[in-house]
Formats: sequence, structure tokens, C-alpha cells
Amino acid sequence: MRRAVRDVMDRYGLSERWACELADMHRSVFQYQKRDQGDGAIRKRLHELANERRRFGYRRLGILLAREGFEVNHKKLFRLYREEGLAVRRRRSPLQGGLSQNHVET
Repeated sequence: MRRAVRDVMDRYGLSERWACELADMHRSVFQYQKRDQGDGAIRKRLHELANERRRFGYRRLGILLAREGFEVNHKKLFRLYREEGLAVRRRRSPLQGGLSQNHVET
């Protein structure tokens, strides 16, 4: 849609206001530019911490990041944690052969 407005402005020499009016688009939508999130440093440090502290979830890793000066919203941190494919690594069961702890051989 923005491309259409830009084409109309270039082709017919219309102002931004008129081109947006013709396309039935608000000027604020046309002018909107997405900001760069700059998540690269946070993602890198999150990976490093997750490898060091394999049993820590995203909440505890978030506390460690906050101590290091990274200001990260818990919702954004969870999103980054999932996008990076991180998960708490579970402990392996000490049981052998798949028997439950309460199993009694008779």
C-alpha cells in the first residue's frame, strides 16, 4: 500500500497528503518507520548465559541480564528465549531400564 502511495506521488507529482487521501490511508501509517530493535547483543549474551547456566529458565536469565545492565521486558525476553530455541535442560533420571522408583520385583 505504501508503495502505491509512493508511486502516485512520483508519477503524478501529488503531495503526500493527497496521495494518502486517494489511497484511503492515514498519513501516520505512510510515514511510520520500524525502529531497529538491536537485539543482537541481548541474544548473544542470552545464549552465553544459557550455556553457562543450563538449569536456569528465562526468568532467572533475565535477572542475570538485568544485573549486567540489559533492560529487557519479561515478555520480550520470553520471545527472544523461544526464538533462539532455548529451553531448560532437564536432569536425566538415575533409574535404569525404565522401572519406576516404586516398582517392586516379585
